[in-house]
Amino acid sequence: MADDLMVPEPVRVLRRQQELATTWTLELESGQAGHRPFLPGQFNMLYIFGVGEVPISLSGDAGQTETLVHTVRAVGPVSNKLAALKPMDTVGLRGPFGVGWPMTAGEGADLLIVAGGLGLAPLRPAIYHVLRHRERYGRVILLYGTRSPDDILYAGQLEEWNKRPDIEVHITVDHASGDWPGKIGVVPSLVPTLDFDPEDTVAMVCGPEIMMRFTVNALRDAGVEDESIYLSMERNMKCALGHCGHCQFGSTFVCKDGPVLSFERVRGLLSLKEF
Repeated sequence: MADDLMVPEPVRVLRRQQELATTWTLELESGQAGHRPFLPGQFNMLYIFGVGEVPISLSGDAGQTETLVHTVRAVGPVSNKLAALKPMDTVGLRGPFGVGWPMTAGEGADLLIVAGGLGLAPLRPAIYHVLRHRERYGRVILLYGTRSPDDILYAGQLEEWNKRPDIEVHITVDHASGDWPGKIGVVPSLVPTLDFDPEDTVAMVCGPEIMMRFTVNALRDAGVEDESIYLSMERNMKCALGHCGHCQFGSTFVCKDGPVLSFERVRGLLSLKEF
């Protein structure tokens, strides 16, 4: 099985949608991966033939396996090529890989979902899952922060969610002009403003590591237990199978033991920089 997972499967791009100035969402054929349904929080390795491959979180609905959805920010040689793909272009696909969000462990509890920037993409499948199975969860709160209003990912969908009575959506930006009607400030600063029961809350956090560190501090100050805080780490994953060691994080391999890890497991390592 491991040998099969090392070989990219050629699949076609079905749709491409620009989200932000440097960010696109690609909808791909599911290929053989369609026979291996993914879990919210897992990722695929996407391969540009002749250039290389990168890990990209799945950002679509895990309940719909006909296609696979990935949101890509163009920041390097491979991701730039991925973002430029057009419908009917071919990309290599490996996956799905990794450990997902604690959707089962969170059942019966309140959920606090905290995203920063592109970190909303790996959390979107968890939100889809919660809304599909809303009766299994208590109160659901989404906190989302970006640099500016122009950087808000999935803006239309956030507006739709904000209209629902069964999920609370709070959006903040680091800076904005005078016509921005929302909150201004970093996303961890929203945590102390919430009225929630920390002893009955499971928190899921994804974003830049510095944002996650400050968010964890705010959650712990509010009384959320370490074992109830989960983070999606995005260390330098190369093989996705724990063979190459590029993503080793202490005794943990982010690609196979994560990318979703409890803070209890990584609290001694989170302050270490990636090289």
